[in-house]
Amino acid sequence: MPEISPLTMFDATVVSTLAGKIWRHHYAEIISPDQIDYMLAQRYCPLLIKSQASSEAIWWQKMTLDENIIGFSCYMRTDASDALKIDKLYIDIDHQHKGYGALFIANAMDTMHKNSCNSLILTVNKQNSTAIAAYKKYGFEIIGDSIVDIGGGYFMNDHLMSMTKLCK
Repeated sequence: MPEISPLTMFDATVVSTLAGKIWRHHYAEIISPDQIDYMLAQRYCPLLIKSQASSEAIWWQKMTLDENIIGFSCYMRTDASDALKIDKLYIDIDHQHKGYGALFIANAMDTMHKNSCNSLILTVNKQNSTAIAAYKKYGFEIIGDSIVDIGGGYFMNDHLMSMTKLCK
């Protein structure tokens, strides 16, 4: 069974490489290769991951199986509310569809409760039907849209989703 633990500074390069593998596979039919490269550089630079992993307001987690990192997630408090946002949640393509995402959701809920947040939110690309279905299965519902200019001529066109059943 996989194990979830906090990301360390030494894991940043592995996570950056894993993000590239997952994104290039998963998003190839959703966004352009140029946008994938742009977003990977913007969000998964090892120096950025190390900086965020040392922050007390951002929680990077890794999932390991047989001592190998097979997934990662990142949660953060939102500025505008007392919500915890799942900013990243990815499982290696060789380990998907095994229920491992549910482990990260449970971990995020635990982090939410420990930090006195009242809701769990996330954004997901409107064309990412696989992830949308999974999040709905875990109890999230679409509550709005999020269209964000991320620079470089690119936009994120996402659904805003929120957990509908929060159990302590």
